[in-house]
Amino acid sequence: MPLSASAQWQWIDKNGKKVFSDQAPPPDVPEKNILRRAGSPPPPRPTIDTSNAEAPAGEATADGSKPAKAREGAAAPKPTGVDKELEEKTKKAEAEQKAKEAAEAAKVAKAKADNCALARQGKATIDSGIRIAKVNSQGEREIMDDAARAAEQKRVQSVINSDCK
Repeated sequence: MPLSASAQWQWIDKNGKKVFSDQAPPPDVPEKNILRRAGSPPPPRPTIDTSNAEAPAGEATADGSKPAKAREGAAAPKPTGVDKELEEKTKKAEAEQKAKEAAEAAKVAKAKADNCALARQGKATIDSGIRIAKVNSQGEREIMDDAARAAEQKRVQSVINSDCK
């Protein structure tokens, strides 16, 4: 099994994001932004040299690379610098986060709707004028007087104002 199968490159792209790939970074990435190389350090990046341009297309130059003309004519795929799998994982994580936020918002909206319904029902009961009893801290029943009824109406109305929008 070749060693390059497990090799990893790591560099910082032009947007400042770390990129991990099994392919070398594109030529426009400066050497200082390459954080990790696959295996041993690669040879220096090829530069287009006009002295190699006259060499025949099928021959290699003295350093073993293809002449500039042969490199330009080759239709080799250009590395994008972005790992497709990493992009998919990021999109999936973002979608899950949005779904969680939507579920939480729905939960809060349902709680507000329930509070609103209970508050309106309580207000209707208080406004009806019937006698209302509450249990005090000693566990005894007390009938609400006019002041307690007015305070309860005010409290219920504030709940309606906040939850029934």
